[in-house]
Amino acid sequence: MHGSTDTTSIAIRARNVTLVLGSKAAPVEILKGIDLDIARGTSIAILGASGSGKSSLMATLTGLERASGGDIRVDGVDFGPLDEDALATARRGRIGIVLQSFHLLPTMTALENVAVPLELAGNTQAFAVAQAELEAVGLGHRIGHYPTQLSGGEQQRVAIARAVAGAPAILFADEPTGNLDGATGAAIIDLLFARQAAANATLVIITHDPALARRCDRTVEMRDGTIIADSAAGSAA
Repeated sequence: MHGSTDTTSIAIRARNVTLVLGSKAAPVEILKGIDLDIARGTSIAILGASGSGKSSLMATLTGLERASGGDIRVDGVDFGPLDEDALATARRGRIGIVLQSFHLLPTMTALENVAVPLELAGNTQAFAVAQAELEAVGLGHRIGHYPTQLSGGEQQRVAIARAVAGAPAILFADEPTGNLDGATGAAIIDLLFARQAAANATLVIITHDPALARRCDRTVEMRDGTIIADSAAGSAA
């Protein structure tokens, strides 16, 4: 499904995206000609089992992994010709990423984990913005705590605050509840959708969980490096 041809309504456009890893003698085809349009302001689940290619697709769409072939445009920017530094610059203010393993810096407080990336990006109000985001995710009382002093759910809340603080147009979440118990995970997902709505952002969730996928506006299912189904929430794949 390619969706609208109006590029102003498209947050992400991928055409014939391939990813080949390994050596020339023994190449491994990870992504096999992915075509995908994601509309601005919507939520989409990329659903698949381990090894389906869903996390590799996220890596290419965020510029963390360079595609072997095809075209990727994110928020109007062609990722193809950009080098590592240019990709990092392109991500800033466009893309926020939440990962399963939190990736907080252990020597920094919750406040510093959110504020320092903003400061490095030139935001002169970094600490004020960071505090507001931490309050928005329910951690205003924990801003001076270090990651080891926080529960898994609290650490993921910090990670969400960090991802959203730069006001990205697109928020990616890769198995965001993978390291959390059921009740905590459900609360984190509620928070992700709430922060997406507050920012009017596009939300892309990478998951193996069909129940989580059903909460999104649309589900794209992957298997063996290809898209095998693409459906709106609640309809048959």
